[in-house]
Amino acid sequence: MKINSRKTNLVSASGIYVAANIINSLIPFALLPVLTRYLSPSEYGEVAVYQVWIAMIASVCGFSVHGAALRKYYDDTKGEMAEFISSCIFLLIISSIIVIGIVSLIGGTIYTLIGINSQWLLLGVLTASAGFVIQLRLGQWQVRNQPINFGTLQVTMSIVNMLLSVFLVVILSQGTEGRVMGISATACLFSIISLILLRLDGLLLFVWRKDLIIEALKFGIPLLPHVLGSFLLLSIDKVVISHQLGLEYAGYYMVAAQLAMVLGILLEGINKAYTPWLYDTLAKDNYSEKVKIVKLTYYFAFFLSVCVALTFAIGDKVLIFIAGEQYSKSVSIIGWLVLAKAFHGMYFMSCGYIFYKKETLLISKITLVSGAINLVLLFILLEKYGILGAAWAMCLGMFVQWILTWVTASRLVQMPWRLR
Repeated sequence: MKINSRKTNLVSASGIYVAANIINSLIPFALLPVLTRYLSPSEYGEVAVYQVWIAMIASVCGFSVHGAALRKYYDDTKGEMAEFISSCIFLLIISSIIVIGIVSLIGGTIYTLIGINSQWLLLGVLTASAGFVIQLRLGQWQVRNQPINFGTLQVTMSIVNMLLSVFLVVILSQGTEGRVMGISATACLFSIISLILLRLDGLLLFVWRKDLIIEALKFGIPLLPHVLGSFLLLSIDKVVISHQLGLEYAGYYMVAAQLAMVLGILLEGINKAYTPWLYDTLAKDNYSEKVKIVKLTYYFAFFLSVCVALTFAIGDKVLIFIAGEQYSKSVSIIGWLVLAKAFHGMYFMSCGYIFYKKETLLISKITLVSGAINLVLLFILLEKYGILGAAWAMCLGMFVQWILTWVTASRLVQMPWRLR
């Protein structure tokens, strides 16, 4: 089913995206109590570190040009989307080969740092590359306001991931390796499906276009510091906790982080509908329309405040009920990680202005600075307060990212923030 972007408003698109993301978040949510009862905290920590490795590789695979394909949609006056997306895939292949070569050379050193063997390291590169292709497919549905297609692929992928992981971990008793294979096999399968769907929609035409490759790189390369900063904000904490406190504490932290991710996935669903609507509304340059954006931002901030208050009130009971008593050490951090997600949600509401103005270098600087602050605070607070200190560091890093982004956005795009 195709949904015309001109006829789909923010409310209906948001409803579909949010519904899909709620379903998508409930699936790993349902998987969590199964895994926490078949994997020890140290095994769960091992899975967490593997997922961090995938996130790190994803930050360099394809040179972050999948975002360029999303933005190209609004500038494509020559009908070049198929060639442009193919150029992004060419860049993915080139970057993946480079990364595989580097990992093959220094795999031993990486193992010493994060504790993942060479086979998993290479599998992580393949998984990250597969994720890039999936993001290309999802992104083209997003900008075309086709949330049903978007949500169907997203939810189906989560279901397959869950069923395969349960089969390998529970039925075959494969432990950590079963969960790792479930994650990677699902990503590879759906990357192939994504390529087929792109081809069927006429969005793949493998022609070498040097000009389009350069155009994609001009968008993606300035974003690499942004992606690196995001990695430092969102993922590096699990590696540092594993290195400093052991895999067991990484497991405790990961369980709380996955529960907080329920809000994160909800926010991503809202953002997927909000971004195209924001771009279209800003393009009109109408004062009354800008007032609507500002009011929506304030309503959104109130909603996040309620979510955070509820988590601090009952989050500990929910966590124990879902994960079990053996993960009781996760209780102290669940509220703080949800607060961090709330700050990240406000960042989503601000960064769209900067992307609209194509000032990707500015967003990169902000995220890199925020990530560096998080990393420094992580080492300082982790040593003194344990995993609670890590949660505090993430909160502060996310808060800094949001404030810097909002200030920068308000300078680039004049908005009636005082509603006068």
